[in-house]
Amino acid sequence: MTLTTSEMMNSTSDLAPTEAEIALFLDFDGTLVEIAPSPADVDVDRRLPAALDTLRHSLGGALALVSGRPISFLDSALDPYRFDTAALHGAEIRLGGDVHSRAAVPAEMRSALRDLVRFANSHVGIIVEDKHISVAMHWRLAPQLADEALDLLRAVASRMGPGVRLQEGKSVAEIVPASASKGAAISQLMQLPPYAGRRPVFIGDDVTDEHGFAAVNALGGLSIRIGDGETRAAGRIASPTTLRSILLNAAERGRLTASDFSEG
Repeated sequence: MTLTTSEMMNSTSDLAPTEAEIALFLDFDGTLVEIAPSPADVDVDRRLPAALDTLRHSLGGALALVSGRPISFLDSALDPYRFDTAALHGAEIRLGGDVHSRAAVPAEMRSALRDLVRFANSHVGIIVEDKHISVAMHWRLAPQLADEALDLLRAVASRMGPGVRLQEGKSVAEIVPASASKGAAISQLMQLPPYAGRRPVFIGDDVTDEHGFAAVNALGGLSIRIGDGETRAAGRIASPTTLRSILLNAAERGRLTASDFSEG
């Protein structure tokens, strides 16, 4: 679903009009930064970390990253700032500097990792990302191998049983604990200070964000997808560049409202 600017403004009109009542949840890859050829190659706008910190303070602390990345990577990318984070698609949640919850590592994850690494070692362009709690395979550099890679991932996930699920995304798929989802993580955070009692705004770009959009819609918040594609999100912003412009401008003003996103 795509909203026009006027329709999107209407969709935000019944949300909290001031920044003090918004809880902001942000995906990372494809949302705050452009998707890179490999996971290690992302380019973070040097102004972004400080702007997010400014917005966090203006929102009374109610700003969290909701990403498939590990906490350690996000800390490094946004150094020196440390944000509340639902990492690994919600398998690990840090709140107020402390790890609030962490999914158990499935016993078969090491065996799955070996199978995926074996495949990557024999296929140029395949990248395996070991996140300990989960494992991802990327084929952005070898798009011709997408079907073969997915067949392997589906077989491995099926062999591992109901304790895991396969999370597919843009040129990537990841085996994650079945209990982990971005939607569940956002819902959990919305029950806790400083998020409780606010209206959630979640911005993402991929299939991996659809659980988050659904959760925010159910909570009466604002869901926004970056770019094209079928989605449950209520609105769209054209690109990460457009989103960064919105966030940087809001940080300069020291104020962020739901209606700022209708300008994207």
